[in-house]
Amino acid sequence: MDLTYPDDAESFRLEIRAWLEANLPAGWFEPGFSMTEAERQQFNKTWNETLFAGGWICAGWPVEYGGKGLSLLQQVVLNEEFAKAGAPMRADFFGDTLVGPTILQWGTEEQKKEFIPGILEGRITWCQGFSEPDSGSDLASLKTSAVLDGDEWIINGQKVWTTQAQYADYVFLLARTDPSAPAHAGISYLLVPMHQEGVEIRPITQVDGSAEFNEVFFTNARCPKGNVIGGVNNGWKVAMTTLGFERGSSSTTGYRRFLKEWDSILDEARRHGRTSDRLVRDALVRSWQKVKIMEINGYRSLTDSLNSSHNATLLGACNKMFWSEMHRDMMELGLDVMGMQAQILTGKAPDPQSGPGRRGRADYPVSDLQASFFFSRSETIWGGTAEIQRNIIGERALGLPKEPKAQNA
Repeated sequence: MDLTYPDDAESFRLEIRAWLEANLPAGWFEPGFSMTEAERQQFNKTWNETLFAGGWICAGWPVEYGGKGLSLLQQVVLNEEFAKAGAPMRADFFGDTLVGPTILQWGTEEQKKEFIPGILEGRITWCQGFSEPDSGSDLASLKTSAVLDGDEWIINGQKVWTTQAQYADYVFLLARTDPSAPAHAGISYLLVPMHQEGVEIRPITQVDGSAEFNEVFFTNARCPKGNVIGGVNNGWKVAMTTLGFERGSSSTTGYRRFLKEWDSILDEARRHGRTSDRLVRDALVRSWQKVKIMEINGYRSLTDSLNSSHNATLLGACNKMFWSEMHRDMMELGLDVMGMQAQILTGKAPDPQSGPGRRGRADYPVSDLQASFFFSRSETIWGGTAEIQRNIIGERALGLPKEPKAQNA
């Protein structure tokens, strides 16, 4: 793996850093900087416009579709500098990072003209409709159907764990369009309007009171015939492209949120007088080592992408399994360090006007560490369970036989 960047990438880094210093609020980079609630709201209101004016929204997209045409390495440098500065990128991860690039790669010119401007300008919000109650990690076994009726697809079925569905204008979903074809071959990738009769959203309230996950039920919901991306019955290939984008330019920055949480746990250990406990110190060091390993794994994934080594699936499985289990263990350490105080609700009630992404509820005000602890319990499940990642590693890297399929009784 490569740990150094070429000179042109470092020059680009200086350009981004200079732009951030010129456009972020005065004092942003000074220790202890903070904003009042009114200043924070004003910043959030205008920052998207500032990003758009700078050309940094979807900057990796082709110039003819509103981007800067950045290379993968330039996108990585862009993400790194924004992460170092703690400056927000765009809020609609699904549009900017997943479905937008997928439409650019697989969509027709008509589809690009219809959807890309809305994504770029933040006028369209999205959610992802892949997982189903009995088809999570085994995506090819999905049962949601789409039947062509004149100029529209009629969709029936259920999706689950659909993040931000209650705020989305569209869902990019997988549906079975040819039930007689082999499992992987009869699936299509559809862009379905969410605001219509026949779409029911039921939030799944988590233990900390958040409800960003949802069940979504489709009962004769409709989708224009032309909203198939990549061609009818080609959805499996298109979906694999979408999942690949999720691990692209953020490969060297993902570890930063875990390092920030580790710093918070260290602060708690100091506050509770636990840093002299050799067992706590040992656990903190082991946790820090795993965060650094994650950072190194990010460079390994980036090197693979730059060299087109075609190990993305295997590396993705290794990294997903590693970081999700690492984070679960780290958050257990955080609550252990807090001791009995971890059982006390010490957070602030969420602002009901905070919109998508808010966590918690007024009568259950968890702290940031408590919220992360609760959420970490789900991370070994979503995005491919740890068990499935082990199967991929065993079969593709170690050459072990495939797991036998369950036989019907």
